[in-house]
Amino acid sequence: MKLIRKEILIDQGNFRSTLEYKGIEADISAAIARVVWPIGASTFTIYPERNANGVVPIKKAFLAHLENQGWGLENRLDVGAVQKRPGAIDATKQIGSQYFAVEWETGNISSSHRALNKIAIGMLRGVLVGGTLILPTSSLYTYLTDRVGNFGELEPYFDVWRSLNLTHSVGTLSVIAVEHDATSEAVEKIAKGTDGRALI
Repeated sequence: MKLIRKEILIDQGNFRSTLEYKGIEADISAAIARVVWPIGASTFTIYPERNANGVVPIKKAFLAHLENQGWGLENRLDVGAVQKRPGAIDATKQIGSQYFAVEWETGNISSSHRALNKIAIGMLRGVLVGGTLILPTSSLYTYLTDRVGNFGELEPYFDVWRSLNLTHSVGTLSVIAVEHDATSEAVEKIAKGTDGRALI
């Protein structure tokens, strides 16, 4: 799989220039590149049928690589949200007394908004030093489970997060768009549901 675009929404202080952040960027880029299909291939080729492929197995393959690099999975941090038990964060990397969060979208566009809001609140409260939300491009979205959150649909709202006042915080918030390397009717469809095999 390939990284198509990275949009920085918040960039406060000098965190992006640190070795810790450079390591985070390298881990995320490598984890995206490690997501392949079919299993055993060197690239990600998707069956080109509208709404035909699942998303959860793709996310699992990405998270498996981050876990191998020492990231924690499904961490329930108290980010200071109004709800008593905010949902678990897909992957977190501890940076001193704070964490960096990564979310890979498998829900609808409302879920994408919630994920970015959760990271932003965590930054405002000082629990998170930043985070990244990973979404399919509009091109990849076409072949995935119907109505899954995607970069094109979320992009018109980026100015909402850019306008947040984080002058007393340090950290970065970004959104990454990912896409398949190729399409082919010769490959199997990616299983839908939560029981798919890892794509690594």
